[in-house]
Amino acid sequence: MKLNLKKPIVFFDLETTGTDICKDRIVEISLLKLYPDGREESTTMRINPEMHIPEASTAVHGIKDEDVADCPTFKQVASDVMRYFEGADVAGFNSNRFDLPVLAEELLRVGKDLCLNNSRFVDVQVIFHKMEQRTLSAAYRFYCNKNLEDAHTAAADTRATYEVLQAQLDKYPELQNDIAFLSEFSSMNRNVDFAGRMIYNEKGEEVFNFGKYKGMPVREVFLRDPGYYAWILSSDFPLNTKAVLTRIKLSALKKG
Repeated sequence: MKLNLKKPIVFFDLETTGTDICKDRIVEISLLKLYPDGREESTTMRINPEMHIPEASTAVHGIKDEDVADCPTFKQVASDVMRYFEGADVAGFNSNRFDLPVLAEELLRVGKDLCLNNSRFVDVQVIFHKMEQRTLSAAYRFYCNKNLEDAHTAAADTRATYEVLQAQLDKYPELQNDIAFLSEFSSMNRNVDFAGRMIYNEKGEEVFNFGKYKGMPVREVFLRDPGYYAWILSSDFPLNTKAVLTRIKLSALKKG
């Protein structure tokens, strides 16, 4: 089923040096931007992560240090990457929990803020897990009746994710061909920051989603324990989480 788009949507996938959102780096990114008029725009970039790619990660995606030694750094391609996301919704496979937080961190490291306040996020993995409980390769076989060649390359995974979502819409009549619906359906939480350290509660308040203050409104914690903000800023939390927390604190001070 062809996607019913009211605005562009970007499917993307990352290959990285590891799974630590705060510390690991992108070694490959693939982007596929679809427009309501049917146009497609795509690119795949190898990136020098400026750190060693662990052998365990190479075993997954096949990219070694020497493969990216002469590739541009993320700082050199950041503006091109951000252009793809301008005015677009976002989709991926496990993107809400991993790819988006990692991308946001990379951009913040080079002084750029991925502002997606008006974007919807569709996580095809969440839809798949709610419906069938499988991996991307199994999803591709199940929905598209194809074997996923070159799995764990960003380009192959990105294209497969797009095809799986189309097939999911064909298979499940209860799935509405509407990005707003798919975004809501594929969201586990209403994240405030990309990493989900803060989420919105049923009242629309920002609450912490970890630690001793889990479930408590952020503004209430600021009043009860002023040092908690400073502790988060000095600890190993994602840069995006710290930036969002600072915006909330500044907003609370203005409201005074």
